[in-house]
Amino acid sequence: MLSLPVLLLLWAVGAHSFPATSSDTQEQDAQLVQKYLESYYDLKNDVTKIQKQKSSSPEVEKLKQMQKFFGLKVTGKPDAQTLNVMKQPRCGVPDVAPFEITPGNPHWENTHLTYRIENYTPDLPRAEVDHAIEKAFQLWSNASPLTFTKVEQGQADILFSFVWGDHHDNNPFDGPDGYLAHAFQPGPGIGGDIHFDEDERWTNNIKKYNLFHVAAHELGHSLGLSHSSDIGALMYPSYVTSEDILLAQDDINGIQALYGPSNNPIQPTGPITPQACDSTLTFDAVTTIRGEVMFFKDRFYLRINPFYPEVELNFISVFWPNLPSGLQAAYEVSERDEIHFFKGSTYWTAQGQNVLQGYPKDIYRSFGFPRTVKHIDAAVSEEESGKTYFFVANKYWRYDEYKRSMDAGYPKMIAHDFPGIGNKVDAVFQKNGFFYFFHGTRQYEFDPKSKRIVTPLRANSWFNC
Repeated sequence: MLSLPVLLLLWAVGAHSFPATSSDTQEQDAQLVQKYLESYYDLKNDVTKIQKQKSSSPEVEKLKQMQKFFGLKVTGKPDAQTLNVMKQPRCGVPDVAPFEITPGNPHWENTHLTYRIENYTPDLPRAEVDHAIEKAFQLWSNASPLTFTKVEQGQADILFSFVWGDHHDNNPFDGPDGYLAHAFQPGPGIGGDIHFDEDERWTNNIKKYNLFHVAAHELGHSLGLSHSSDIGALMYPSYVTSEDILLAQDDINGIQALYGPSNNPIQPTGPITPQACDSTLTFDAVTTIRGEVMFFKDRFYLRINPFYPEVELNFISVFWPNLPSGLQAAYEVSERDEIHFFKGSTYWTAQGQNVLQGYPKDIYRSFGFPRTVKHIDAAVSEEESGKTYFFVANKYWRYDEYKRSMDAGYPKMIAHDFPGIGNKVDAVFQKNGFFYFFHGTRQYEFDPKSKRIVTPLRANSWFNC
C-alpha cells in the first residue's frame, strides 16, 4: 500500500511556528478535504462539510474513491495519511473528472503534432525552457509513433504558457505550491494546451519544481492520458522529487493503447513498480533504520513500521534526493545513528533524512577494500560486536566499526561461515539477534551463534501477504 512521509514520526523535525488550536486545525483539515474532493474527485460544492455527513454521504464515498486511487487504507475518514497526500504538490488535472472532459478516450487524429511556447518563465534561461520541453516531447515520441515540431508563430496543436492565478480558463492557480500546472485533453481550441503556474519556482534540477518533469507529465494529458494510480508512473498525480524522469511501463502501455507501438524496431520498455505481495519480488538492499526496516528495489523503498500495519511504498528520493536509484547495499550503525548506502565503488552516509556533507566517498580509502572489489552485494553491522560484514560475490569481509579498519584474515568464503545460504547474497539485515539473508525470492533466518539456518522464508515474508 502507498503512503507518504508523514508516517516518519521518529524522523520528523518539528517546524518552528505558532501551533494552531485543535479547533483551528480541524476546520483547516475539513476545508482541505472539501476543496480537494471538489477539485479532483468531482464533489459538488453545494453540500455540507464532510465531518457532518453520514457514512453513506457523497463526501465519504468520494473520500473512499480518493483513498483507493492512492492505495491508502479505505476508511472514508480524513486520517493523517489521507490528509498528507492531499497536501502534496500535484498536477491540477482531476483524478476523476466530469464525463464531458474525457469522452471516449480522446486522442489526436494525426501523429505529427506542432507546439509553440507562448511565453517564458524568468526562472530559467529561454534555452533551458526550450530544452526541458523538447526532452519532455522526446519521452513520449520514443514510446509511440508520435512526432513533434516546434513552431515560432501562428497556429499550433499544443501551446505552452506560464500564467498566474485566474488566467481565464475556469481553472485558476492557487499560488506557490499546491497544484503546479494543468493541461487540456486533445481537441480544437484550448485542447492540448498546457499552463504552468508562474507563482512556482521552476528549475532544471531537483530543487523546487523541475520543469522537464512537470512538462512531461502534463504532456501525457495533452496526448490523452489520465492520471495513473501507479506511484512509479510519470502520470501519477503527485509531484515527487527525482533525478530519474522517465516513462514507467504503465505510461508506455497507456500511450501505446492510444496511438499504437513505437516506430522503433525495438519496442521501449520501462520500469515496473514493485508490489509487496508479488511472489517474484527481489531486493537490491535491506537495512534497519531507527527500529524500522526498509527494503530497496530500483527507484523505490518498501518500509515496514511496528506502529502501522500497511507496507509503505515510495521513491527513495522522497527521503534522500541525492541518492541514486539501484542501491546495491545498505547497513545501519545504530550507535552512531548512521546509515551507509552503497552503489558501485562509492557510498553515502546519512543520519535520518540528511545525507552528510562530503559524500559520496570511495570504498577503498574509507574501508580498505582492494581495487579488485567493484561493488558490494550486501552489508550488515552486528550491534553487539561492532563488526560489519560485507558480502562480495562468494566471499565476505569483516570490518571493525570501532577501530575503523578491516579485520585481518579476510576475505573468507561465505559458504564456510554461513552454511546453507548459498554462495551469493543480494541483501542482509539483522533483527532480534538473527541475520536475514536474501537471495532471489528466497530468504534465510540465520543464527550467527550456532551458524545454522533457523527458518527458510519467502523474500517478501515481512509484508503480511
